[in-house]
Amino acid sequence: MIDNEKYGLFLDMGLGKTVSTLTAFSELQLLDTKKMLVIAPKQVAKDTWVDEVDKWNHLNHLKVSLVLGTPKERNDALNTEADIYVTNKENTKWLCDQYKKEWPFDMVVIDELSTFKSPKSQRFKSIKKKLPLINRFIGLTGTPSPNSLQDLWAQVYLIDRGERLESSFSRYRERYFKPTHQVSEHIFKWELRDGSEEKIYKQIEDICLSMKAKDYLDMPDRVDTKQTVVLSEKERKVYEELEKNYILESEEEGTVVAQNGASLSQKLLQLSNGAVYTDEEDVRLIHDKKLDKLEEL
Repeated sequence: MIDNEKYGLFLDMGLGKTVSTLTAFSELQLLDTKKMLVIAPKQVAKDTWVDEVDKWNHLNHLKVSLVLGTPKERNDALNTEADIYVTNKENTKWLCDQYKKEWPFDMVVIDELSTFKSPKSQRFKSIKKKLPLINRFIGLTGTPSPNSLQDLWAQVYLIDRGERLESSFSRYRERYFKPTHQVSEHIFKWELRDGSEEKIYKQIEDICLSMKAKDYLDMPDRVDTKQTVVLSEKERKVYEELEKNYILESEEEGTVVAQNGASLSQKLLQLSNGAVYTDEEDVRLIHDKKLDKLEEL
């Protein structure tokens, strides 16, 4: 990360993505990098980065400002003198809109880069516009292609501005994938062309590092302990509404739509676990029952 201004750390959880990034930033402060912006999932933005700074002696000198909460609280945080500014991914467009011409951050880190996998999302488009102003960019994730290697294009674009995997998603898909389910001119499914997976990995090997926990961590055998959580009456009604109508409408929290039975099953599973993806690819929180249960253990 010190030698490469634009880089992707595709490491499994537990392999030190956060502390490695903070250590690199601390070293870069002696060179050409003074301020770092971190964009992360809400809970990670709230806790993880501050905790890591506090945890390591060589990072204790770094001052972190949390750009969270109401617009006023966020603006106050941006105007606070700090080394690192951390915000949640839902605030990406808002934050980018605060800086029409100047960009005060020498380094931008997106924690869970895979949440920027959609080239149609507002957060991707907002950061894309700022790429010419960003000197250093680091993308962190343990799951760069959660559904398909199609998910990889937008993430790599933010790292190299389209140099390695084509300058547009449509060109990337046409080059490395082929349609398998098509009705008239509408294509519903794509699969990798022969040899494409290896070609994609070869193209990005100089700007991405991938590591799997099983190859580096010596862990004891897993012991499963089953715990049961029960939805409240209010949460149960939300579940039943989605199950019955295939939709949960909300202007504030985001609308959730299940297109078919398979999608409904997936959405209900997400909801049961506590959060569900909206049509805008944001996360709508339903409950924290599993986290509460975890704290009890």
